[in-house]
Amino acid sequence: MTSAVPPCPPADERADERADEPGGAPPLSPGRLAADAAQALAAVRARTPLVQCLTNEVTTNLVANALLAVGASPAMTAVPGEAEQLAAVAGAVLANLGTPGPDLRACLEPAVTTARRAGVPWVLDPVAVGVLSVRTRLAEQLLGARPAVVRGNASEVLGLAGLTSSGRGVDACDAVEDAREAAVRLAHATGGAVAVSGAVDLVVAGDVAVRVSAGDPLLTAITGAGCALGALAAAFAAVTDPLTAAVGSSLVLGLAAERAASVARGPGSFQVALLDELYGLRPEHVVGLGDRLVVEPARIGAPRAATAPVGAPA
Repeated sequence: MTSAVPPCPPADERADERADEPGGAPPLSPGRLAADAAQALAAVRARTPLVQCLTNEVTTNLVANALLAVGASPAMTAVPGEAEQLAAVAGAVLANLGTPGPDLRACLEPAVTTARRAGVPWVLDPVAVGVLSVRTRLAEQLLGARPAVVRGNASEVLGLAGLTSSGRGVDACDAVEDAREAAVRLAHATGGAVAVSGAVDLVVAGDVAVRVSAGDPLLTAITGAGCALGALAAAFAAVTDPLTAAVGSSLVLGLAAERAASVARGPGSFQVALLDELYGLRPEHVVGLGDRLVVEPARIGAPRAATAPVGAPA
């Protein structure tokens, strides 16, 4: 399926630097990526990017509030004829396929096509793609507009790449590592980043793969954590490159989840605390998280690299 998507150079502005590295090894250290993520969070809070959310109606409230908590401005506009107008002036667009009713389906392709033409980054969240036919065909069509970031669970990323998956609706039944080949294929086809969510997230962009260790099991006990992550990726994509957007949004949501879980009594109080912790996070809380990242070549089957120690130079 992805072979039908014309390739383009990686959107990561640091591609030239990578080409100069001896042996083709990724030059990006975990410390540098964490610092980039911190700068991106600061930029979101300073610029308040408008994020157009064409998203899952079940999770609209959490998505909007998560964006507000990090300093972005959500616009939950899924009106045919208006969606593309807003896409042209937004800082970023989120295309989430969670509840693809007639209005949302009518909005998605015009909005992302307009965003692409206007140079507005957009994020594809392929909810239940590979399992359900309508959204799978829709996602295949949208890929031609080359999302800056694709964010999904392992089964969704496998399905989006046209590979066999064992997903069950929105639930992933495949391991993150099982989707590595699919993530590499999609990243090369779109020129953007692909984020595979799991206990340890995997982000692929160009010739770099990053593993992100952040989060808490309570994220799986509430509805909409993945949708919120896609929205945060869009907010970050409005101010930085796709790799930093995907890694930074994963770090920020994961750290907020850990802090929220430490004070929550269950899923209900966790969701409230998650928004509070997102609101309270500042760049200085993120800049030192290089020890949560592993940077390695994006080659399929690449061995794991060592995690940088806390305080390692960028």
